[in-house]
Amino acid sequence: MMNPRRVRPRARAGARATAVACVLLCLGQAAATTATARPGPAPATVTDSAPAVTRAGLDPALVAGRGAEVAFDEQEAEHARTTGTVIGPDRTPYTLPSEASGRKAVRLVPGQYVEFTLPRAANALTVRYSIPDATGGGGITAPLDVTVDGRHRRTMTLTSAYSWLYNQYPFTNDPGAGPLHPDWWLTECACVPASTTPAPVFPTPFRPTHFYDEQRLLLGRTFGAGERVRLTVPAGSPASWTVIDLLDTELVAPPHVERGGIDVRLLGADPTGRADAAPAIERAIALARRLDRPVYLPPGTYRVDRHIEVDDVTLVGAGNWHTVLKGRQVTLPVPAPDGSRLTGVGLYGRPAAEGGSRGVHLRGFAIEGDVRERIDTDQVNAIGGAMSDSTVDGLYLHHTKVGLWFDGPMRNVRVTNNVIADQIADALNLHTGVTDSLVRNNFVRNTGDDGIALWSEKTADARNTVDRNTVQSPTLANGIAVYGGSDTTVSGNLVADPVREGSGLHAGARFGAEPFTGALRFTGNTTVRAGTLDLNWRIGLGALWLYALDGSIDADVRVTGDHYLDSTHNAIMMVSEYGVKDRFSIPAVHFKDIRVDGTGNSVLSARTKGSATFENVDARNVGAVGVNNCGSFNFPATGSEFALTDLGGNDGGWLAPWLLPNTLTCDDRPPVVAPPAPAPWS
Repeated sequence: MMNPRRVRPRARAGARATAVACVLLCLGQAAATTATARPGPAPATVTDSAPAVTRAGLDPALVAGRGAEVAFDEQEAEHARTTGTVIGPDRTPYTLPSEASGRKAVRLVPGQYVEFTLPRAANALTVRYSIPDATGGGGITAPLDVTVDGRHRRTMTLTSAYSWLYNQYPFTNDPGAGPLHPDWWLTECACVPASTTPAPVFPTPFRPTHFYDEQRLLLGRTFGAGERVRLTVPAGSPASWTVIDLLDTELVAPPHVERGGIDVRLLGADPTGRADAAPAIERAIALARRLDRPVYLPPGTYRVDRHIEVDDVTLVGAGNWHTVLKGRQVTLPVPAPDGSRLTGVGLYGRPAAEGGSRGVHLRGFAIEGDVRERIDTDQVNAIGGAMSDSTVDGLYLHHTKVGLWFDGPMRNVRVTNNVIADQIADALNLHTGVTDSLVRNNFVRNTGDDGIALWSEKTADARNTVDRNTVQSPTLANGIAVYGGSDTTVSGNLVADPVREGSGLHAGARFGAEPFTGALRFTGNTTVRAGTLDLNWRIGLGALWLYALDGSIDADVRVTGDHYLDSTHNAIMMVSEYGVKDRFSIPAVHFKDIRVDGTGNSVLSARTKGSATFENVDARNVGAVGVNNCGSFNFPATGSEFALTDLGGNDGGWLAPWLLPNTLTCDDRPPVVAPPAPAPWS
């Protein structure tokens, strides 16, 4: 079934250490990586404003037509009325603001509150928050009072059991642990600790990350626009601080009833969550297949502590606010054939090696897992296996390792209208020979690895489309990543706030992926506050990052209509690994109808041999030279090994004639010039 999640080569010693040592001579910009995760004290403030509905922390008009259409209204805590303290903005990894939506949040101490005004009628809310870890790890619980217009008080019990990871990949829950891999090169000391005398000492907690979680609450009745939702940390809370990032509010529809469905309760499923419901659900699936009817999961919480195999069956819930499959993580008495030592709640197709599953349709329920650590050999994903000619629609996937990890070969799966939050690793991965499939209108927030990934390991993915999704705040890696494969389209997506070692949109010849062939299209996407600093390379990435590591990227690559807003470093980066810079290249990429609004460094950072054409690429608020052209770092007298062609209409002065066709402008450590906030394009 699932191969172990790839170990990031950049974190390994040996060849990596040598390559990084070379790269550091000519690449990047340093950043403090030992910054504390705890916000410092500041005087309490009170602000007041009308409802400020945002999308990815921006005015929705700036991202109109991009990203997922969702049922909820997002409001950032920093725009709300509060007696707490606004923290941020800050894009420095290992800090609370860096992982917050919009890079700001509100810190409350006991007795303080943040208050939001409903922009529309609502009967449900989602709070994104952070509270401290336990001293020895493992999390704490703490109350948060919720009132609407001073009445209808409810108390949420927040937890940090599913947040707070530390250290190097694949991370640990122990805040006191020293480096997990002392034989890996570490940026903090610019050394390999095990090979260094005297051995360096690292403060603990070392590299804290993955601070946030979210919790949902049905209010029990509908409240009208203009009513005020107040979140208060009660006096005596065991949490010394509570950080509120944002509030999502929505009007949840009444429970759906599936007429003609096989009701799992009639087969013995307990909707209270006390008894194991897995055997009853399996009986319902078997009966539904014989009768050619769907399985219906009525409102309730159904305890499922293992995988349920699905094949040629439809499972329909009452809606993802009403029907929940909830499971504990369980240690297997004997490791599974795929190496898993743990199991947990999940719906799995048959393995591809056994023919896979077909005709699986999952709709309208939530899966709540219990995954608190990253073990890549364990199958503890919400949805897994191989499911051809299948659909996954309208689910809420929470606290699993990966929301959906499909292991092909398989074809024609449609993943639509789902919310995937607080994953230890990816939200969704189309892995190994997944073809002719669609990922559309999904909302992803707070993943511990790529938000959406297409990984052509061993067998190429082909003819897949990733369209109109929103990915927010991946704490590691990229928003949307394509690793090899053929004829891939990434269109109309909104990606915001990647934190480290990745970017907004990424195409990488890496992780042993099959080569890029056919067409690769990035069309009509928007990134916000992307273009992060890679902490191992100490180099500013691009909001769009093309990376030739295991081979060249020589497909027909066209980038059309993308908007790159408020990029921390560069809008676009094209790079080869230093150790293979004379072997691999990015021969030709075509950019057309692009808008760049704000870069800390350049519009394009070229660190490879190859070429690109530009047509109607408009840029403003550029922090450095328009093109930082290093080529492949051989610095020949003839100019860079990377060539640029101006096809006309490129406004903003960033592609000046003196840069053409291949002027060397390599700036090893360009200073970051923070741009103004994005604004409407006149």
